[in-house]
Amino acid sequence: MSTRDTAWAPGTPCWVDVAVGDVDSARLFYEGLFDWSVESGPPEFGGYSNAFKKGRYAAGITPQMTAGEPAAWTTYFAVADIDGVAAKVTASGGNVVADPMDVADLGKMALATDPAGAMFGLWQAGKHTGYTIANEPGTVIWTENMSTDWVVNKGFYQKVFGWDYDDMSDETFKYATFQVEGRVAGGLGEIAESADATGAHWSVYFAVEDTDQAVDQAVRLGGSVIRPPWDTPQGRMAIVTDTQGASFAMMSAPAEGY
Repeated sequence: MSTRDTAWAPGTPCWVDVAVGDVDSARLFYEGLFDWSVESGPPEFGGYSNAFKKGRYAAGITPQMTAGEPAAWTTYFAVADIDGVAAKVTASGGNVVADPMDVADLGKMALATDPAGAMFGLWQAGKHTGYTIANEPGTVIWTENMSTDWVVNKGFYQKVFGWDYDDMSDETFKYATFQVEGRVAGGLGEIAESADATGAHWSVYFAVEDTDQAVDQAVRLGGSVIRPPWDTPQGRMAIVTDTQGASFAMMSAPAEGY
């Protein structure tokens, strides 16, 4: 388990939220799957809700900004100077799709896409520093970017966030973990164009005690299975959707634990 009550280091994944058409339906699904306690914010925040695990910030649920958009999870990265980082996004080949804005005294946010088209967020912490619990069942354990433009995206994120990489590629796949202040914080991988049905994207992985049981529970709650559980050296994984089609991954740790 990881807990944190101060702002995350710049370039670190620090928050995730899911944009949906029906916040109440999403609340019931994720409370039933991850044992979250979801609390709606005040009216001035437009229906945004925070999900808590053990009394700590775990994720957010937000109404979609535009009706009819696909439901989706978004990963946000900590920044110290959101205007400066937004300028780097544009200068490095990405696009800022929502300019930096104040969110009361909680912080500042922006939304952007990388050169391959994957959406991500920027968060400059105020009173809200991002998730304050991670790496335990029901919370974020991993984030990764998948696209057909792996080399381009590696260069883009290095320019924007200053990431260092540990290349894990071989003749069968291309993948690298990225590091912030010497610690692994996520990954970037390449997918074949023929398999890129969802387009470039950032995936959110949630830790669970038992992947097979979690998948069964997701289905009982109205979700769908995109990829059934499979074993990896990092743990047993699966990819599912919630009741509104937002996809995410779940992973139970190998025998040595989290």
